[in-house]
Amino acid sequence: MLTPVEWSALRMSLLVAGTALVIVLPPGIALGWFFARRSFPGKIFLEALVFLPLVLPPVVTGYLLLVVAGQNGWVGGFLSEVFDVRIVFTWMGMALAGALVGLPFLVRAVRLSVESVNPGLEETARTLGLGPWRTFFRVTLPLARTGILAGALLAFARALGEFGATVMVAPNVAGTRTLALEIFRQASVPGGEAAVARLALISAILSLLALMGTEWFARRAGGRASP
Repeated sequence: MLTPVEWSALRMSLLVAGTALVIVLPPGIALGWFFARRSFPGKIFLEALVFLPLVLPPVVTGYLLLVVAGQNGWVGGFLSEVFDVRIVFTWMGMALAGALVGLPFLVRAVRLSVESVNPGLEETARTLGLGPWRTFFRVTLPLARTGILAGALLAFARALGEFGATVMVAPNVAGTRTLALEIFRQASVPGGEAAVARLALISAILSLLALMGTEWFARRAGGRASP
C-alpha cells in the first residue's frame, strides 16, 4: 500500500508527464516533418540544437529553462508582468522541463516516420486539389501515425522519469514532488528505504509499459513501411 505522499507523487508524475506530452506534440510533429521534407542552409545546426538535450546534462537544461523562464528571464519576466503568470517553481515549470528533454525523442520518431511515407502519394494528393495542409492531415499524418505514437510514448516516458531538469525548476514541497523527486527525498531520510523501493518499483513498471508500447508501435510502423 502507498502512503498519501506516495500517491501524490504518482499523480504529480502522471500530470507532469501528460502535460509535457501535450506541450511537445505540436512543435515535435512540426519539426519532425520539417526536417524530413525540407532542406535549407543551417539545417544541421537547427537539428543539433533540437537534439541537444539528448547529450546536454539535464541539470544544464533545467538551468537554461530557469534563466529564460525565471522571474528575471525575458520570457518569464514578460509573462509575470503582463499576465501575472509564473512558470518556474510550479508544476507547469516541471512539465515544461519534461517537454524539453522529451522533444528530441518525438522529433526523431516523427522524422523517421515521415521519411518512410512515399512523397509520390503527397504529390498525387496535391494534383487532385488538396492543399499543403489538407495533404498533411489527410495523407502524411495518417500514414506516419504509428511512428508518431511511438515517439509520443517515448517522450512521455522520458518526461515521466526526468529528475535533473525538473529539480532546477520544481517547488519541491509536499504535494508537488514527482516520483523521481520523492525518491530522492526519501533516500535522504532515515528509514526511507521501503518508500524508495516502492516508488522505484512503480517508476520501473510505468517506464517498462511505456517502452513496451513504444516498441509495439515501432514494429507496426516498420511493418507498414515494408513492402
